Amino acid sequence: MAPDAALSPAAEAAGISPAGAPRTVRVAAVDLGATSGRVMAVDVSPDGVALTEVHRFGNGATVRDGLLVWDLPALHGHILDGLAAAASSGPVDAVGIDTWGVDYGLLGADGALLGDVVCYRDDRTTAVVDSFPMARSDLYAVTGIQHQRFNTVYQLAAEVAGLAPALPGGGRRIEKAERAALMPDLLGYLLTGRVVAEVTNASTTGLLDARTRTWSPQAHRAAGVNQTLWGPLVEPGTVIGPVQGGVAARTGLAAGTPVIAVGSHDTASAVAAVPGLRRGAAFISSGTWSLVGIELSAPVMTEAAAAANFTGELGVDGTVRFLRNVMGLWMLEECRRDWAASGHPQPIPDLLAAAAVVPAGSALVDAGDDVFLAPGGMQARIADAVRAAGGRVPATPAEVTRTVVDSLAVAYADAVAQASALAFVPVDSVHVVGGGSRNTLLCQSTADATGLAVHAGPGEATVVGNALIQARALGAITGDLTALRGLVAASFPTTAYLPDPASPLARKAQS
Repeated sequence: MAPDAALSPAAEAAGISPAGAPRTVRVAAVDLGATSGRVMAVDVSPDGVALTEVHRFGNGATVRDGLLVWDLPALHGHILDGLAAAASSGPVDAVGIDTWGVDYGLLGADGALLGDVVCYRDDRTTAVVDSFPMARSDLYAVTGIQHQRFNTVYQLAAEVAGLAPALPGGGRRIEKAERAALMPDLLGYLLTGRVVAEVTNASTTGLLDARTRTWSPQAHRAAGVNQTLWGPLVEPGTVIGPVQGGVAARTGLAAGTPVIAVGSHDTASAVAAVPGLRRGAAFISSGTWSLVGIELSAPVMTEAAAAANFTGELGVDGTVRFLRNVMGLWMLEECRRDWAASGHPQPIPDLLAAAAVVPAGSALVDAGDDVFLAPGGMQARIADAVRAAGGRVPATPAEVTRTVVDSLAVAYADAVAQASALAFVPVDSVHVVGGGSRNTLLCQSTADATGLAVHAGPGEATVVGNALIQARALGAITGDLTALRGLVAASFPTTAYLPDPASPLARKAQS
């Protein structure tokens, strides 16, 4: 496989005719998260969307040669298994892949992967962030991306500094790299043999000009790499190419089945499927990470936005997701992992029921603090943060859970209020999608903290958004984001949570 292969033929050559009459299609949506992944077969027509989960698998980073890395071969194998499961139950018209942002693989001139894909939670970038030659304010003025030590721009600078997986023959892998591919693009390459850079994920790198939706030469120079390292930038809905013969044989997909670039940053797909999202409504994509913000038509790149550490990630159909990253349910899942390892597993329903009895606002931490970024020992870090703030340290799993939930809700409320103020857009409601939308305690706490009505669901928004972009590219449905979201609203019920103005969380969020 050559990493510099040309883009796929026109959509028509892949059997796609967007101008044709609307019809029902069945697509495979690959949704890969930091702790789990799944493949879903999704039927889409002008009448609605139906989901069938065909394969779910665990995911997690592991330490190899002193670096925290992803097991790419295992992930690739799981994706092939999922596509085979989808194909076994009927014809699949297309495939789309979404994942988290910032992480990438490097490909040599022969198309082979050069070492492991390093996980963003690895601390290798701490050695280069402070000495980075481009001021944070200047970088923000170009990219509009909030400062995070794991942003790709810093990861590449770490590569140049030699903080990267070792190569068998020695030397720095960045010097031998012909192409870089972000995680969804890398997985698409393994299916098609073609490398692209889908723009919603590319926008997370800190290397893309937010105003032009093209690569920034200044940011690349500062990182010490050339922008030609990437494949061609493409928008969601672009056909990457047909699956390779070996993939078709392994999975049972029909020869020529197209792989379509979706909103490959999982939040881009999730926000595309937020029912009722409009100007004046905030969104929260709640999962391992929580992404809290509003959708705009242009980036906000003011000094005030930079000081508030807000980010302007690019979205589907030319939109901008003006948001803040909050640590998310990762904190609770890490606590549960530790409890299970010590012989005291805590099922989520029981844990949330017990936490609901704990008084709201008993203890809070800053859910955006990098101290919670790394895996392991999460309860101890939460206890240390509460103690440092002078609060009552949570001792039981129920108390820890209440602390995490309330801290997230207050962080959500602060982010919504700041997004509204920074963009001069009044917000009157909040829409929660993703796994957190099923967490009734979190949704009610969010309503209480924000003082706004919260509309929760669908839980599978990322998969739905992934599938909708595929279906629109295939010609099964038509319309803009408002039309797509209307189809989501008609297909998936939501739950409303009204705020309790007497809740202690309301006072916490305003203080």
